[in-house]
This record gives sequence, C-alpha cells and structure tokens, in this order.
Amino acid sequence: MGLLDLTAVELGKKIKAGEVSVVEATKAALDQIKEKDDLYNCYVTVDEEGALKQAEEVQKKIDAGELTGPLAGVPVAIKDNMCTKGLLTTCSSKILENFVPTYTAEAVLNLEKAGAVILGKTNMDEFAMGSTTETSYYGVTRNPHNPEHVPGGSSGGSCAAVAANECFYALGSDTGGSIRQPSSFCGVTGIKPTYGTVSRYGLIAYGSSLDQIGPVAKDVTDCAVILEAIASHDPKDSTSVAREDLDFTSALVDDVKGMRIGIPRDYLGEGLDSEVKAAVLDAAKKLEAKGAIVEEFDLSLVEYAIPAYYVIASAEASSNLSRFDGVKYGYRAKEYEGLHSMYKKSRSEGFGAEVKRRIMLGSFVLSSGYYDAYYLKALRTKALIKQAFDRAFEKYDVILGPAAPTTAPKLGESLSDPLKMYLGDIYTISVNLAGLPGMSVPAGEDSKGLPIGVQFIGDCFKEKNIIRAGYAFECSRKEAE
Repeated sequence: MGLLDLTAVELGKKIKAGEVSVVEATKAALDQIKEKDDLYNCYVTVDEEGALKQAEEVQKKIDAGELTGPLAGVPVAIKDNMCTKGLLTTCSSKILENFVPTYTAEAVLNLEKAGAVILGKTNMDEFAMGSTTETSYYGVTRNPHNPEHVPGGSSGGSCAAVAANECFYALGSDTGGSIRQPSSFCGVTGIKPTYGTVSRYGLIAYGSSLDQIGPVAKDVTDCAVILEAIASHDPKDSTSVAREDLDFTSALVDDVKGMRIGIPRDYLGEGLDSEVKAAVLDAAKKLEAKGAIVEEFDLSLVEYAIPAYYVIASAEASSNLSRFDGVKYGYRAKEYEGLHSMYKKSRSEGFGAEVKRRIMLGSFVLSSGYYDAYYLKALRTKALIKQAFDRAFEKYDVILGPAAPTTAPKLGESLSDPLKMYLGDIYTISVNLAGLPGMSVPAGEDSKGLPIGVQFIGDCFKEKNIIRAGYAFECSRKEAE
C-alpha cells in the first residue's frame, strides 16, 4: 500500500510517529496531480509553492508539540467556492477569473488551525450550479473510475481528486446534494452536516438557506474527524449554530443493535436503476444482520422536492449573484457605453448558460405577480417536507436510500437535457430543504465498474446516528471482502 493510498487519519498517525514527513506527503500529492490532472482536471488552481512552504511550517509545529491533532500535516484540497486569502478563488466562472480574496473562509481557517496543508482549489460546476461538473469555465472534470463519465457535481473536482489520490481529503459544499451525489459517483465518502453546523462565512453563496460545507474523504472515519475539525460556532455567520456536542468520532463504533432504519418506498420506485436499488437493499440486509431493525415506509411529498428546491435555490441565486456586476471585483467587459451597458455586458460575458438559466428562473419567481404563485408556495412545500421527515424520525433513527438514481452518466449526456440533470438530485435535495445531515458511503460497483453509493439521512443534529450506521455498513463490507 503506497503513501497515497492511506486515509487522512492513517497518514496523520504516520506523520505524528515520524515515519513520514509533511513535506514528503505534500510532494507525493503534488506529483500525483502533475501526473494525473491533465486527464482528470480536478483542480482549477494548484498552489505548489504555497503548499510546500506551509508543509515546512506545519512540520516545525508538529516537532515542537504545538500541533497534535489527527489531521496535522495532512494535505487537503478546497472547493473553489471557498475564499482563501491570497489564492485565486473563481467559483469556476469567468466572472471571477481574477478574484483573489483578502480573507479566508472560516471552515478553511479551522482546517489550518488543525495543521492542514492546502494543495489548491478544485474544479466545480460554475457557482455550484449543476450536477456533473460540466458547467465549469475551466473545462469538465472526469471520473477517475472511467474518464468517459462525469464525476457528478457540483463538488466533482473535490470528489474526483480524492478518488484519484490527488489529495488525502477535500472540502466540498452541498446545496442540493453536491457533496453526496459526486461522492457516490466517484466511490468516496462525503457528509453534508446539519444546516448551521459549519460556518458559511467565506463560502461564496448560491442558495443561502441551503448551502452547507462538508468533508469528502476515503472513509467514514476520515469524514467524522474532518467534520469535528471544521464544525464551530461563528458569530460572523448569522445562521451558525452553537452546538454543545461536536464529538463526532465517538460514533465510530461497529454497533447498530436495536437501531431503527427506515427505507422510503418512494425512493425505490420508477427511475431508480436496478443495480442501485439492489445495492441499497443489500446495505439494509448487512445492517439487519448486525442487529438493526429495518423496514420500509411511505415518506410522501418526494415528487414535490425538486420543483420546490429549484424555485427556492434559483430565487436565492438570482439575489446572491446580483453582486457580480463588474464594479467592485471580478470580470468587467472591455467595451461598453455607460453604466447600464457595463452591467449587462459584464454579466452576459461573465456567466455561463446554466447560471444564466437559474438567475432568469429566480428573477421570474420573485417578480411581482409570480412571487405568491411560486416562491411562497415553494416555501410552504419546504415546510411540509420538513414535517414529513419529522414524522419519520419519530419512528426511525436513520433513513437509508440511494444517493443518486443511477451511476455516473457519460460526459455530455446530462447537459443536453437540463430537466434530466435536475431529476438526478431527487434523493438528495429534500435533505437540504429540511436542513438535515446526510452521508454517502460507497456500496460497490455496477456491471460497468462504476461506483454506487448509498445514502444515510439523520434527524437534525443527529450526525452521530448516520456516522454509526455508515461505519457499521463499511465494516460489514470489509468483513465480506
């Protein structure tokens, strides 16, 4: 087993024991990027000089006993919608092609405090709008399991980088499944925490009531450790929650005896690939064999999740993206006549087609005459979806289902049919609408050799339940090998 195959926690132990130096680990990741990234295109920016300098500084602190955490010295990649001081942050959009922030996102600062070494910024769907990482201004990212296929999105660069061993773990953001769906497609593990657990300060906003930063890594243990490092109460973020218990690693026990797990029948109906369905039912069997109580139930309202989500997310996006106007920062059109013309040209040249589509949709649903008919109705539907989950969690500790209806589609398949791309988020979107935690865990491969992920959903602030169930499932897969 090579250095790059180690999980983040395993590497952290070796660094602490003096078996591997931080510079060695960083160089290994940078060499892998040089070798593989021309094909996979996981990164928008690689900060080789900065990473090696950081590695030396972190090594000194580890040697001096100042950094003792499990992630000290472990190289990480950051999704390109989180601000990093002095390092280009583009959201994979032309409109931010020259934007270098003057401050760092809180979640990234928390990682730096834990001793992380930042390798660079990963590719993504432009402004996190898309499910395939094909809407990026910097070209498509490819799936390391098969470069003819997409890695999922919008955190496709982060998930593909972890899968291709181009970093030991990564940060992604999840607005409607953008960590869990690409984790499923790339065969890695990803957690979207309860809304408000990780600060959104410094995360470039898409849908403010839905966005949440989370970890992408090789296994459940890594994800729990990383989540512990990035979760914090932040007075700079009005939606940040002061949580008493952030000890997520205590849930890493292979014990689900008596745990009640529900599988929504609505998730197993039409549109779900038969091999994905088989993987979900097999996961249920494995957990049942370990003493969990598994049963199917009706969740209801599933078919309303997608329309409600796209109305709310687009409305928030149209409002959030109005700040990109060519005045304070970012791209400005070269030729224009007057202020109005500058706004119009800068935005029409700077934004891609999918972003324009969502801004127009959002502006439409917020316009007078349509606000009540669409936006308010969507907010009411969101409340009903949350109530449906509340009822489910009165009975179950964890909900088990697929992370995506199929395995990764081929490049170019989804962009030709935006509606089909939107429907690809059907199993992940409700989790964001209700502010719940969700996690995608690898569950094998389909007949084409593409990874399948299963999704564990917990009640608000009950990340420990999904970590426990996910860890037990992961253990049962290792036992079966």
